[in-house]
Amino acid sequence: MKPTIFLLLFFFFLTKNLAGQTDTLSVSLEEIVTLAQSDAPDALVAEMQMKNRYWAYQSVLANYKPGLIFRGQLPTLDRRISLITAPNGTPAFVKVSNLQNAASVSLNQNIAVTGTNVYAGTGLSRLDLLNPGISNTHSYFSNPFFFGFNQPVFGYNSLKWDKKIAPLLYREATREYAERMETVAFDVSTLFFDVFIAQLNLRSARQDLANADTLYNISKGRFEVGRIAETELLQIELSSMNANNAVQRALLDLQTGTERLRNFLGLKQAVFFKMDAPENIPVFSVSPDDALKYANNSRSDVIQFERTLVEAAADVAQAKANRGFQFGIGGEIGFSNRGANLTAAYKNLDNQEYLGVNIQVPILDWGRGEAILETALTNQELSKLQVEQQRVNFEQEILLKVKQFDLLRNQVELSKRAYQVSLKREEMTRNRYYIGKIDVLDLGVAVTEKEAARRSYMAALQAFWLAYYDLRRITLFDFERNVSLVRRVDGY
Repeated sequence: MKPTIFLLLFFFFLTKNLAGQTDTLSVSLEEIVTLAQSDAPDALVAEMQMKNRYWAYQSVLANYKPGLIFRGQLPTLDRRISLITAPNGTPAFVKVSNLQNAASVSLNQNIAVTGTNVYAGTGLSRLDLLNPGISNTHSYFSNPFFFGFNQPVFGYNSLKWDKKIAPLLYREATREYAERMETVAFDVSTLFFDVFIAQLNLRSARQDLANADTLYNISKGRFEVGRIAETELLQIELSSMNANNAVQRALLDLQTGTERLRNFLGLKQAVFFKMDAPENIPVFSVSPDDALKYANNSRSDVIQFERTLVEAAADVAQAKANRGFQFGIGGEIGFSNRGANLTAAYKNLDNQEYLGVNIQVPILDWGRGEAILETALTNQELSKLQVEQQRVNFEQEILLKVKQFDLLRNQVELSKRAYQVSLKREEMTRNRYYIGKIDVLDLGVAVTEKEAARRSYMAALQAFWLAYYDLRRITLFDFERNVSLVRRVDGY
């Protein structure tokens, strides 16, 4: 279900474009994240991948549930000349012409613990002879009840291992879906700041251009009365031209960032965003121990570690089973009869039994089975080592992100204070230049420091919010609201 805010915005965009107008929409960082996680193409792809994994899991689960199957030949016509053997052992070509109809219903059940397949059912067949001159033109074969089984012994039990691996794959997919949604939040936050910073750069460039033009006009008057040298006037004129170039570059950056954001959100309308400054930094503490706990409870990596080890053990079990002596047992019991009509076919039923043993003994394989087993054992040990190292890297990454997050929060406050000081200093320096107390070089230094402080503050603000959404992604926990971010697709 799409959020109400998205529907309203979509309607707003559509009506404005139909009217031939383009409007700028004021949005916050949180609203952009909500829009992206709702209907961005990346979010929709993540949802479809989750649905795909869900149905793959359901197909595996179906292997462990009873299956009722109807089979039929309705009808089968057989008209040809065929080679048969007469009762006296003489071969002969005989014209065959008959019509066969058959139907059966069977119930199948797999037993995962032993790898056994058991089945039971009932069946009925009818044969119609189409040869002219034959009195008994049809007959029936009944199989009122049959029960059978197939049991591999010392073989690879795929049912057993699939039952262990399939739930891990599904749990991993559920967590991967939540991670992908948080990755969407991180990516759209990056695009948000690209547009937001481009807007601030454009605003600053236009202000600098206005100040440069004002300064140039004042300086021309001073030059005409001989109060400044021509070199200083030329320097001021160059600054004015550079400011104009900066405006053009900022416009290009803003257009590029806006298009990238619109494409990421999947919007086709000509919408321009006005970003609300995300300067309200949330205040909450993140304990490294808590971050590790939430990550271990929610991240797909943890399930992936377990699944990797189980799959390696399954490969070893399969290699061992395929290398050595194997045999399987199959059997069936039931009742059957034949007759010229249905009544006769179901009377005086005969017992039917079947028992078979299949044996496979590798006599000479030139060490192939042993090599496959050793490969599987080596891969299992390698998987253990890799998982062990990945666990260490996993924990170290989380601890490092938590430490960096606290540092970035402090960096925002320091950068903001430095920017405020630089604004005040630039204003005071500019006023002093207007009254002739300082030269243009001092003013240029103040303007440069102000711009550097502004960019530093914006970079710190961007780094904090990206770290905020990155922390959510690596722990799947919202520390600000104290809730888990593991989510499911509706109905899956």
